[in-house]
Amino acid sequence: MSETTVYVPRDATALSLGAEDVAAAIAAEAGRRGESIRLVRNGSRGMFWIEPLVEVDVKGTRVAYGPVAGKDVARLFDAGFLAGGRHRLRLGPVEEIPYLKKQERLTFARVGVTDPLSIDDYRAHGGFRGLEKALGMAPGDVVQAVADSGLRGRGGAAFPTGIKWKTAADAPAGQKYVVCNADEGDSGTFADRMLIEGDPYCLIEGMTIAGLAVGATQGYVYLRIEYPHAQRVLEAAITQASRQGWLGGNIHGSGQSFHLHLRMAAGAYICGEETSMLESLEGKRGQIRYKPPLPAIKGLFGQPTVINNVITFASVPIILDRGAAFYAGHGAGRSRGTCTFQLAGNVKHGGLVEKAFGITLRELIDDYGGGTANGRPVRAVQVGGPLGAYIAPSQFDTALDYEAFAKIGGMIGHGGLVVFDDRVDMAAQARYAMEFCAIESCGKCTPCRIGSVRGVEVIDRIRAGIEREKNVVLLRDLCRTMLDGSLCALGGMAPFPVLSALDHFSEDFDKPPRRAAGRAARAVS
Repeated sequence: MSETTVYVPRDATALSLGAEDVAAAIAAEAGRRGESIRLVRNGSRGMFWIEPLVEVDVKGTRVAYGPVAGKDVARLFDAGFLAGGRHRLRLGPVEEIPYLKKQERLTFARVGVTDPLSIDDYRAHGGFRGLEKALGMAPGDVVQAVADSGLRGRGGAAFPTGIKWKTAADAPAGQKYVVCNADEGDSGTFADRMLIEGDPYCLIEGMTIAGLAVGATQGYVYLRIEYPHAQRVLEAAITQASRQGWLGGNIHGSGQSFHLHLRMAAGAYICGEETSMLESLEGKRGQIRYKPPLPAIKGLFGQPTVINNVITFASVPIILDRGAAFYAGHGAGRSRGTCTFQLAGNVKHGGLVEKAFGITLRELIDDYGGGTANGRPVRAVQVGGPLGAYIAPSQFDTALDYEAFAKIGGMIGHGGLVVFDDRVDMAAQARYAMEFCAIESCGKCTPCRIGSVRGVEVIDRIRAGIEREKNVVLLRDLCRTMLDGSLCALGGMAPFPVLSALDHFSEDFDKPPRRAAGRAARAVS
């Protein structure tokens, strides 16, 4: 009897929607019916509204069914789903689903396709080809390839990756480090988690290439503590890669070494900032460092350190394998390659969309997201996490590239999009931004530590109708002080959502909330 391969995700989102029960039900039902199956626990394709998504390999074509619940499994077998049979949950060939078919998946090409922990599967789908090429190149040529590709940091700052690597490569030191910042804390973001859970060897390969390029023999992944599934997958992947010679003291017989370690974060948002993360890695309180010196010159334990986020490192193997020109051939303006946009909030089709830079926000929200989940009009989209600006519908046709978005006072950040319908209170959202900054501030600089607290108080006074015009001027002045005077992006960007709310949704500041008046009265008493 031939064996049929069935794929059920073990991605955290799919698990939260019942994927474990579905996998167990499929295995049990196949056993009862005497069907021979191979059950593969893959990553998620990123179409969260149809998770758990079950895929069946039918003569080389992956046929999708979803969203599948445990109670659906027996009837799926009755319908002959192991042969691609008709059923109300049948979605057809997974690659033909419009949401997925219209994407340009480079970084996420294997996520949802392969067994995340199978090195054989990884290699069969192009894995480690970039590393093999890098092993045969001079370190400077590897750095130049990354520079020529136009790759910029996907963690938020969008700094050219090649420049950062060259700085570290040129810095003289007996020991250098490569650090991956996987402390993914922005609202509406999950790309790092999905990549680690669905294709961990891609991250390992990218970091190893970085180590070869700059002369670093030690690497660390600083992973968000709230990601236990990603932790287990990455620990297993590091162990497997080390056993099979893709990590360690003699990579693939080359005589070159790179050792990788996993460290769990402690739940502080500020440690998403690179120098605070370094402090935490060194066992200290997570506080930002003054710059200069830059981490590429004096970073972890005082040594030259390359710091990038998960998606940046995961883009590197593609560049080495398929060439800098191939990667640079995607995108718009100075924003080259693809971006992993994450749709969250009040959106009908939430999930991950990997597209070349240049797509508009309207296309993402309407064509991929399908509008709001409840059918009401979209009033605002926050792009770039809790410190990102609120984008109004009049700005939705702006191309999503770093420079174009900066011109409208926005930032792409880590690619997270949170959608709000027409019932949102934008003054309350502005207040939340300041409150968030006050809670998460490391306390090192006055504009962030004190400015965010005063910002909450001023917004409360505005909403309570206390000297409104005077306090709006004061709020804008306070935002300018935070923008210009904060030591890092937390205080320096917390004003973005506040100013965008004032600029585009000023009418909401005229509506006193039910409890704001009491807070304001106490604040001025």
